[in-house]
Amino acid sequence: MIRTIIIDDEPLAASIVQEFLAEFPQFQILEVCQDGFQGLKAIQQHKPDLIFLDVQMPKITGFEMLELLDEPPAVIFTTAFDQYALKAFDAKAMDYLLKPFSQARFKQAIDRFLESWEIGKAERGAEPELSQLAEKSNRLVVRVKNDIKIIPIQDVAFFEAEDDYISIHTPSGKYLKKMTMKTLEETLDPGKFARVHRSYIINLNGITGIETYERDTYLVKLRGGQQIPVSKTGYSKLRQVLGM
Repeated sequence: MIRTIIIDDEPLAASIVQEFLAEFPQFQILEVCQDGFQGLKAIQQHKPDLIFLDVQMPKITGFEMLELLDEPPAVIFTTAFDQYALKAFDAKAMDYLLKPFSQARFKQAIDRFLESWEIGKAERGAEPELSQLAEKSNRLVVRVKNDIKIIPIQDVAFFEAEDDYISIHTPSGKYLKKMTMKTLEETLDPGKFARVHRSYIINLNGITGIETYERDTYLVKLRGGQQIPVSKTGYSKLRQVLGM
């Protein structure tokens, strides 16, 4: 059996997926969830092979929910918003169903998944690079032990590279998120954040001063008292964005 979870805050939309999926006896519906937090818990508990996932839901979006999973299952997105299609396929979605979708269109998505499933090429078990998306984000979702914390971007003083993770420094503490600096940089507003060093991205609003450190290197002082190294390239970028 192919283990499946449906995550959608619209009961009617979820029931349609259930009805259409009943035509495929090889699928077993483990749970139907109404928001991303319920979906996250259900995925961690059941380890499904495939999920049907809405995008816009209460609390956290479908994309943010997937970012919290170490080993996301295969995904078929079901949403009323066509503007997320490119983002969904960048996230390695199996398919993107635009509501209201027909039974014939649903069957196409299932056939696509089954083809990948049968030849062993489904992306289940591989973490999608959801963060490699150019969409500018106004918040970050991180996992802190068994809890989930949503961090407004404007609260971040600076980001620091730590191997395969980034360290998010805020007034309330430091948090880790699995993401590359390049990926992070692409999701940030260049008018508000600048990569001043290969290991640091700073919030421009928190700068209180810049001073020379060594030849061709500088230190930027932040409101919280931190001193961040600035490379020659980073200094040129700062001069440009700050109009120095």
